[in-house]
Amino acid sequence: MTRRWVALDWMPLTSIVAAMAVTMLPALGRDLDGRYKDSALHDWFEHLASGKGLCCSYADGYVVTDADWETKDSHYRVRVPKVASSIDMVWVDVPDEAVITEPNKAGRTMVWPLYGSEGVSIRCFMPGSMT
Repeated sequence: MTRRWVALDWMPLTSIVAAMAVTMLPALGRDLDGRYKDSALHDWFEHLASGKGLCCSYADGYVVTDADWETKDSHYRVRVPKVASSIDMVWVDVPDEAVITEPNKAGRTMVWPLYGSEGVSIRCFMPGSMT
């Protein structure tokens, strides 16, 4: 009987911890409320893909400043957060298959990093003008 009461005492604490964990998850950068659906580039972004697959459907893309990407040994490198929502940045080599080869309609350099148990990888990379 006492074992049952101990378990019940932990339930409110477990519920609070679970609720906090869910609210602390990073927000996904999707157009859930449709505010960008009328953008001239909306459909283009929705179908944008590299050799690794669709970009916007699986990762959050963002604009990269010219100081945060470069070419080294004929390959691209990009500086991205070490983990999602981090201020610590790391240089990551962009796999050739992650480079978007179609014309850049947005005009600016963009990257779509993926964060997993093995660290950060690049799903899509779209070079800009580097001016």
